[in-house]
Amino acid sequence: MLPSCCADRTSTPEGGRASRSDENEEASGQMETTSRVGAQTPAAEGGQRAPSAPRTIDGYLRAPFPWYGLDEAFTGPRWLMQVGTAADGAVEHGSIGHGDEPSVRNEHMAAATDEPREKFAVVVTVAANPSRRSADGTGLLEATSVSSAAWLAGVGLLSFTWPGQMDHSLRDDWLDQQTETAWALADDLEGPEWSKLSLPVDGVPMPFYYRESEFGWVLAGSTGSGVHVGAYGRGMSAYGLGFAIVKDVAAYA
Repeated sequence: MLPSCCADRTSTPEGGRASRSDENEEASGQMETTSRVGAQTPAAEGGQRAPSAPRTIDGYLRAPFPWYGLDEAFTGPRWLMQVGTAADGAVEHGSIGHGDEPSVRNEHMAAATDEPREKFAVVVTVAANPSRRSADGTGLLEATSVSSAAWLAGVGLLSFTWPGQMDHSLRDDWLDQQTETAWALADDLEGPEWSKLSLPVDGVPMPFYYRESEFGWVLAGSTGSGVHVGAYGRGMSAYGLGFAIVKDVAAYA
């Protein structure tokens, strides 16, 4: 599952198809996300899925911002995942999946049994919030940013990753370490780990930050509709993707 974004952090991140872009964006982001309203039960380790809870669109419908998904060029399955809410219940971010529903599985074991690799892309929508008071009025939360989307997308990819030949007892430690790495990478979008792409958002080319690893790819950028967009996936190329506002999110429930 996507973790609470940045709530316990003391520092904040700075923050046509597939053409390179030299546009720079500076931003910093921290989100006060304390709970998640689920629309998907996380997969169990080894590729087994836990019993599914009834999928709900309540959180998606409560959001005061538009949801984004892949544009109409993608014709495969689409499905709701989960939303993240602040302490006061306000929806701050959420995810919509496309393609195969990913499971947590050992890549080495999957290769040994000749299982086809999953092909999926998950789009994360993050409300572009300005600096604001915390729910209890005791502190000031910094503005969300492209870095917020990059962080959520990076950790989202990790949540469906189990490196080959890794012992079950070591995965939690590996996940903690890689989560810190994802945070550091989101804090440095101008660093060498990121390249720049131009991808269409509602038909208009927009700059995105992009990185990839042996586990998949992560990208993040902004829209003209008051939200930031992150995405992660594997088995599907990020270079041919486009994003668009979801016209009827209830159709995905």
